[in-house]
Amino acid sequence: MQQPLQITARDIALSEAVEDDIREKAANLVTYDDRIISCRVVVEGPGRHHRQGSYTVRIDLTVPGAELVVDRQTDEELYVAIRNAFNAARRRLEDHARRRRREVKVHESMAHARVSKLFPERDYGFLETPDGREIYFHRHSVLHPGFERLEIGTEVRFTEEAGEQGPQASTVAILGTSGL
Repeated sequence: MQQPLQITARDIALSEAVEDDIREKAANLVTYDDRIISCRVVVEGPGRHHRQGSYTVRIDLTVPGAELVVDRQTDEELYVAIRNAFNAARRRLEDHARRRRREVKVHESMAHARVSKLFPERDYGFLETPDGREIYFHRHSVLHPGFERLEIGTEVRFTEEAGEQGPQASTVAILGTSGL
């Protein structure tokens, strides 16, 4: 961490053991993202908020380009509230690191088309996209209720991939069915 850890206590006197626990958990966060600029931990004692008898822990982490906040982790046991807050902070750091490395899976939306040619005896057909492209599809790429329900002009959504002889649909879903 580039700046020293800040620990603030409200309506509670923190023992040295509790502060050491917080320091240890904060130092451990660096293993999930070594670019942490600062970490601020606020511990509130029971009685300051609507849930009487509970401890509340808030953690603010500053990393390049973002501030990650774990807000209001509450428990009747102080060590449990601290543990839960740092577990949530770890998850936020891991998510942020994945986004930074572009490892977050992005689901592409399915494109729209209509069936333009159908060869049921050969188990394939072609889709026509709004821009006029022709996309091959096979019986096995059609989702339930299936290939037998297709007709020329049936509206579908599809996922395109590169095939051996050009673009093909890896998944075809008939519009208006429960699969969409």
